[in-house]
Amino acid sequence: MNQRLAKLRAKIAEVGLDGLLVTAPVEDTFKSVGANRRYLSGFTGSVGTLLITPEAAFIAVDFRYYEQAQREAPDFTLFPATGPLGTWFALLVGAAGLAGRKLGFQPGDLTVATYQAMTKAVKAMPAADRPKLLAAPPLVDQMRAVKDAEELATVQRAVDLADEAFEAVARRIEPGWTETQVAWEIEKHVRERGGDALSFETIVAAGPWSAMPHAYPRAEKRIEAGEPIIIDMGARVGGYCSDLSRTLILGKGNGQFAKIYDIVLAAQETAEALIRAGMSGEEAHLTAHNVIAEAGYGDNFGHGLGHGVGLQVHEAPRLAKTSKDVLAEGMVFTVEPGIYVSGWGGVRIEDMAVMENGRPRVLSRAPKTSVL
Repeated sequence: MNQRLAKLRAKIAEVGLDGLLVTAPVEDTFKSVGANRRYLSGFTGSVGTLLITPEAAFIAVDFRYYEQAQREAPDFTLFPATGPLGTWFALLVGAAGLAGRKLGFQPGDLTVATYQAMTKAVKAMPAADRPKLLAAPPLVDQMRAVKDAEELATVQRAVDLADEAFEAVARRIEPGWTETQVAWEIEKHVRERGGDALSFETIVAAGPWSAMPHAYPRAEKRIEAGEPIIIDMGARVGGYCSDLSRTLILGKGNGQFAKIYDIVLAAQETAEALIRAGMSGEEAHLTAHNVIAEAGYGDNFGHGLGHGVGLQVHEAPRLAKTSKDVLAEGMVFTVEPGIYVSGWGGVRIEDMAVMENGRPRVLSRAPKTSVL
């Protein structure tokens, strides 16, 4: 954690700030929005605020988390945050020596209500003690986009568990299973094999329902032979997520399924072969999109090719049309082209990869056999 703090302090100085607040926009009940706070401190509680300056690092939490914060965030000084923000914010600023100094915050970390409470608390302070609140660039998000060796090892564990869960459940699916039954079997496998949780609610979508990229599993839908089934799932291990999509068909498929599946697979394999460090997210996206467009289905691939994965299942970088994110060594991201035909269904194939020696190294190993 000390290395991360040192790196962040250098970034804070580069943008001309004297300190940075790091928090989460809402209570992190499901361990999905407090990633910046956890990344810097190790604190896994649902509520808390970090304040980092060149000389100090504070973690402000209420009574529920005193012991946990001291145990999980030893590099931070505990600051009791009792009651509404207005009752303790000025004291925290004073303890950090930020009177009259530039205090930054990441806009994505705050709700409008929290920002309003913060500005109100500042206005109530004596004029000489007031910090200047400034919106900062996404400094912590930028740091998180590049994984260190320990993070990569944990991500691989999450990937391996998702691969294992998919293989174990996919080979058992039969006509008559419901979509929710498939989703439950996946979740049960992840939990029983030591996963913290799912990365997100598993998507299982069969037939025309699979034409919606973010469909949800239905309790009443019984899977039929010959229809496409998209399974999009992930496991969380040690706080880190994985993300995996495969498309299956039970029994003998039809010509349309085979055609579309082959196009999507070719697009994915092309992208994994051509993506390079230094590309923009848009350039990476086009490596797959051009294959699909040339096959006549460009309008049926409407989402981005991929996204970063780490403490959150969706984080930097973005591989998508108009994305200016630059792909760099150590970034972990998905490669997930798809084709979706309303009234028929969809096909999506998704791997996770890490940029290593200038090109993607695929982490996912789940089979891509489409017919069961």
